[in-house]
Amino acid sequence: MPFRVLIPVGLLCALPPLHHGAPGPDGTAPDPAHYRERVKAMFYHAYDSYLENAFPYDELRPLTCDGHDTWGSFSLTLIDALDTLLILGNVSEFQRVVEVLQDNVDFDIDVNASVFETNIRVVGGLLSAHLLSKKAGVEVEAGWPCSGPLLRMAEEAARKLLPAFQTPTGMPYGTVNLLHGVNPGETPVTCTAGIGTFIVEFATLSSLTGDPVFEDVARVALTRLWESRSDIGLVGNHIDVLTGKWVAQDAGIGAGVDSYFEYLVKGAILLQDKNLMAMFLEYNKAIRNYTRFDDWYLWVQMYKGTVSMPVFQSLEAYWPGLQVVCGVLMPDCCPPDNHFSLQSLIGDIDNAMRTFLNYYTVWKQFGGLPEFYNIPQGYTVEKREGYPLRPELIESAMYLYRATGDPTLLELGRDAVESIEKISKVECGFATIKDLRDHKLDNRMESFFLAETVKYLYLLFDPTNFIHNNGSTFDAVITPYGECILGAGGYIFNTEAHPIDPAALHCCRRLKEEQWEVEVLMREFYSLKRNRSRFWKKTVSSGPWEPPAGPGTFSSPENQDRAREKKPVKQKIPLLSCPSQPFTSKLALLGQVFLDST
Repeated sequence: MPFRVLIPVGLLCALPPLHHGAPGPDGTAPDPAHYRERVKAMFYHAYDSYLENAFPYDELRPLTCDGHDTWGSFSLTLIDALDTLLILGNVSEFQRVVEVLQDNVDFDIDVNASVFETNIRVVGGLLSAHLLSKKAGVEVEAGWPCSGPLLRMAEEAARKLLPAFQTPTGMPYGTVNLLHGVNPGETPVTCTAGIGTFIVEFATLSSLTGDPVFEDVARVALTRLWESRSDIGLVGNHIDVLTGKWVAQDAGIGAGVDSYFEYLVKGAILLQDKNLMAMFLEYNKAIRNYTRFDDWYLWVQMYKGTVSMPVFQSLEAYWPGLQVVCGVLMPDCCPPDNHFSLQSLIGDIDNAMRTFLNYYTVWKQFGGLPEFYNIPQGYTVEKREGYPLRPELIESAMYLYRATGDPTLLELGRDAVESIEKISKVECGFATIKDLRDHKLDNRMESFFLAETVKYLYLLFDPTNFIHNNGSTFDAVITPYGECILGAGGYIFNTEAHPIDPAALHCCRRLKEEQWEVEVLMREFYSLKRNRSRFWKKTVSSGPWEPPAGPGTFSSPENQDRAREKKPVKQKIPLLSCPSQPFTSKLALLGQVFLDST
């Protein structure tokens, strides 16, 4: 029996924005140049506040004007903001920060770190900055982009994550100790996104370093999730990585699942991989069949398809952008003869715009997107009323504007600038909005505000930015392994908005024997030059990471098969490890889903 979600009448009408801002020359649209400068000022207010009050801690606490470590102890905001500096045109600060990171960041620390967050923020941020270094005027070493200090830092950080993948299923734990590996009592329950969000960074790392282990473990994790889908083609929210059993069976496109779908699409484009795209297309059919109602996407039971939560989550706002990402980033990557055309990819721009406009009405209602929004009731969900300055709706606006040129998308950018400055700006940066109903603030500024929110706003208002390059300009780079073309455009953003140049993946193809000979020589040379012997001694002597032999590893398909046959140790299910919203207990929603008996 089909469902019908009753939408409050007020939501069907466009609400006036909080502030009309500066109009364009014709008086009908925001002036991109005006808002570009406003966004740049926002960035430096937040960035300077971090440097003055919080560095070397991970993040700024804007209400008390100090800092704290959150996802590790990496000076995380500095890593996350690095490529944004270049996108805003600040090459001198980019160069300075590169030196600061080399001198101050150490991954040999006794810290329990999120595997997911460390990958997207630290590994992704370092890889992006490495590939952009030459454009930023950094004096790169011989062999770049196949070698370089930021690449070596990214590799070291990624190797710290590899022990998490040593499970019978090949799906990783959610947390790993950077010094000791996975703690003996670590929960085996990980969210879907925490398993399927590695292929962009890890495939890039394998291509640049020549070590296939990173891409291999990312692909195994993706494959295991694909094999774990339900008979109706959906995946749940949290899974036990030891047994492969679903712990939370809510299926949707939001928190705990979101970037898994995103990385199937972006991984397919980055690697020109039809199998990844085929996986996504199958998921997309099930998502449209079971979770989509009136251009909203609800949460359903993964085995039955029945609605479990008629809720929109702010993290879902990436979806309209994903619907056009292939056509915007690489319009020639999807020729009709291999069924990768934009229309066959997901749907069409009209569907994406309709969903985007639904989400935009929520923004207009509150001046931001609450974490959870009850669709039938048209209001926030208790204890989920906050807006931590997330970027997803702005991200979709940027992609859709590149695809359509619709001025409505610039209006969202204008409203975002005005709302964030009016509600969130404080003396020491921008504070998370704890409650959109009364605009109470929380003492945190997430690093993604500078990595994603500000970046996507700036790119929305800067149509000539080098990130939007259509291939009309490029750089020819000579490497020890031949010539390659970089900077021609088609950048793939990881889920933390760190741009990866897909052409770089073709610069460093060589035999493994050649790789280690060249890499050891390069490391020894630059170790002497920079007098950083402690760092290089460890990374050179260790060589490529080798998984231990025996059951429970991914050293061979046979070992994986034997591991799956082995009975897991019975244990109590602990608390979920993923930082996103848990779904083991249902939220008390005041809205209602009505059966359509007609």
